[in-house]
Amino acid sequence: MKYLFILFLTHVSISHSVFADCSGKFPNVVTDVCWECMFPIRVGGIKFSSGEEANAPKRSVCLCPKPPFNQPTPGIVISYFEPARMVDVTRHPYCLVNMGGVTLGGNHNSPKDRGTVSLTNGEGGLKNSFFHVHWYVFPIFALFELLTDIVCVENAKFDVAFITEFDPFWNRDELSLLTNPEAILFGNPIAQAACMADCGKASFGFSLDSLFWCAGCHGGIYPFTGSVSSHVSGVQATELIVTKFMAHLHRSGLLNAYYGGANTCKAWPCPIIKKSMYKLQMLNPVPATDKCTPVGRSDFLHPRHAQREIIQNSMNYGYLIFRRRECCLF
Repeated sequence: MKYLFILFLTHVSISHSVFADCSGKFPNVVTDVCWECMFPIRVGGIKFSSGEEANAPKRSVCLCPKPPFNQPTPGIVISYFEPARMVDVTRHPYCLVNMGGVTLGGNHNSPKDRGTVSLTNGEGGLKNSFFHVHWYVFPIFALFELLTDIVCVENAKFDVAFITEFDPFWNRDELSLLTNPEAILFGNPIAQAACMADCGKASFGFSLDSLFWCAGCHGGIYPFTGSVSSHVSGVQATELIVTKFMAHLHRSGLLNAYYGGANTCKAWPCPIIKKSMYKLQMLNPVPATDKCTPVGRSDFLHPRHAQREIIQNSMNYGYLIFRRRECCLF
C-alpha cells in the first residue's frame, strides 16, 4: 500500500503541470499543517493546552466496553481535534487540487465538460458560483504510523472517498430536495435572518449547532449542492461548499459524531451536522499554517485574508478538516 501511494504521488508530480486550469500541490505534513489546530487537548477534564473549542467535555471519567470481551471498563475522557479528512473545492471537473493539481480522465476544458462550473451574475448584482468537491480519507497519524496504539487515533487508510462529479444530485438544486426535503422550511426571510446571529457567534467562537441550516457568516447550508447564491470571495464560497458537503454526508449517514454522550465510547450516526465538531485549515493555494477557522467564521477576520485570495481566478482550493474527537482512554 505504501509503495502504491508513493507511485501515485510520483505520477501527480509529473502530471500536474499539463492542465493550466487545474493547479495545486500535495501538502507537506510537516510544514503545511497547522498542528496548533489540534488544541486544546483535555485529559480527564483538565485542559493541557490553549485553543478554541465549544462544548467542553462535562465528564472526566467514562465507562465503555473494552476489547476483546467488551466488558464495561472505566477510563479517562480525552478530547482533541484530529486531522482526519482532506477536501478539494474546484471549478474544474476532476481536478485533484490536493493531489498536486492532476486532472483525472484528460483535460475537461470544453463548455460541455465544465457545464455550469463558472461564475455568473445573479439577482441584485450578486455573484453565483458552482464548485465540485473531492473528499479524502486522510488520517495523518495512521499514514505515518504515529500514535496508532492510542484508541483516540483513527487507524484508517488513505482513500479518495467521494467525488461529486459522480453525484447526480450535486448540480441540481431541485433534484436534491429528494434527499433533504427539509430545505423547503429554511428558504424564507425569518430562517435566513437567524443566520445573522450565527454569524456573530462564529466571529468570536463557534457557530451555533442549533442553527443547523446556517453556516455562520458564509450563508445558508441548504440545499446540499455545489451552488453558492451569494459568492463574495473565493474563501467564503469554498468554505461554505465544504460545510454544505459535510452536512450532505451527515444527512446521508456517511459521517458520524465523535464527541458527546454515547459518542465517547463509539462514533454514532449524526444526520444533522454538528458544526462545533469541525475546524477548517486551508492547504491550497496558500497553506494557512498559523491558524484554522471554525465553521462559518468570516474570512475577513483572518490575518492573511489578502494572501489567501491571491489566486482567486483559478478557484482551486484545498482544505484539511480537523474533527473533534472525544474518547475513553483505558
